Amino acid sequence: MTATAERYTIISSDCHAGADHATYREYLEAAWHDEFDAWRGEYTNPFRDLQDKGKRRNWDDELRIEEQNADGVIAEITFPNTVPPFFPTGTLIAYPPKERADYERRRAGVQAHNRWLVDWCATYPARRCGIAQIFLNDVDETVADIRAAHEAGLRSVLVPAVPPDQGIPPLFDDCYDPVWTVCEELGMVLTAHAGNGAPDYTDHESAGMIFIQEVPFFSNRTLWHLILAGVFERHPDLTLVMTEQGVGWVPDTLRRLDGLYMQGKATGRIGELGFPSDDRLAMKPSEYFERNVWIGASFPGPREAEAIRQVGVDKVMWGSDYPHHEGTHPFTREALRLSFADWDPADLRKLFSENAAAVYGFDLEVLDPLGAEFGPTVDEVAVPLDTKPEGATSPAFF
Repeated sequence: MTATAERYTIISSDCHAGADHATYREYLEAAWHDEFDAWRGEYTNPFRDLQDKGKRRNWDDELRIEEQNADGVIAEITFPNTVPPFFPTGTLIAYPPKERADYERRRAGVQAHNRWLVDWCATYPARRCGIAQIFLNDVDETVADIRAAHEAGLRSVLVPAVPPDQGIPPLFDDCYDPVWTVCEELGMVLTAHAGNGAPDYTDHESAGMIFIQEVPFFSNRTLWHLILAGVFERHPDLTLVMTEQGVGWVPDTLRRLDGLYMQGKATGRIGELGFPSDDRLAMKPSEYFERNVWIGASFPGPREAEAIRQVGVDKVMWGSDYPHHEGTHPFTREALRLSFADWDPADLRKLFSENAAAVYGFDLEVLDPLGAEFGPTVDEVAVPLDTKPEGATSPAFF
């Protein structure tokens, strides 16, 4: 049994953390210090959650563990949140660098973040799985950075979606095969988070809302780019997790991909387009999904919960998105009651902890005693939620 009978052990598949600029400087190679000081003096942070007292949640161990315990969250997969050295904005929404000089600066910045992340995770090693940041501009250096992250103890890399207008080969390009090879060799999980991959929307006043509407599609593209390019055929032991991109889009996408595949297999063409050879796609897309892909479902509401049943409870991991404004904190228990009150506890254990433990390597024998102390009770989650909590801001409640 992987959880106590009375309480759930909760592993959030989607949390965010990062250092402040002064701390990042300590992890930056000394050769970059003068340039960093000049950059920092001109930088203005655009993020609300990094400007008020809540910004401490990104790095303050005592505050973070206290709030996570109170919310019933025992462990987390940790994505970046604060702005690394030399970045124009947050990692998850920044366009990739185009010029070599900008790439070298920002690569130094994410290396500083990765070093900090290793130490930050080490303070609570059983409770944290950090996601290393990489760039795709120079594949040889990408491979070296993945090896360095693995050697330092990190178990996953953040694979960026590639915008269609930034001059970088798309993810389906075979030039990235060394990246997939080293991740498969080392058992490094590829994790794709929403927020990147969209084109430049300019500074039009409606650009922000259009970005929010369309960015899920550009993030979702990672799935079919890797499947249709034969990445999982060539690398059968590679693991991909798609996080904070919803769940409801997955069934229809797989049905469409399978339909195209079966039409192409039967006729050798799709319209006027040729179909890939069998050595690139030997199985249906849904079969690659079943073998190689998982979903990190952030703050799922009731409709998304139903979509989880369609995708399969074995393929999905629940996420809180702490400490973001749209996250479930401090109302995680209420969010779970809203979406999962009528679920079988055995299925919820898979969704809340067992799947994440299997994919990212958490030790439930270590975490379950914490779940028995801080996790929500089985009976508590089984009580339907009648009223939205006052002050709740997560999409789960809307």
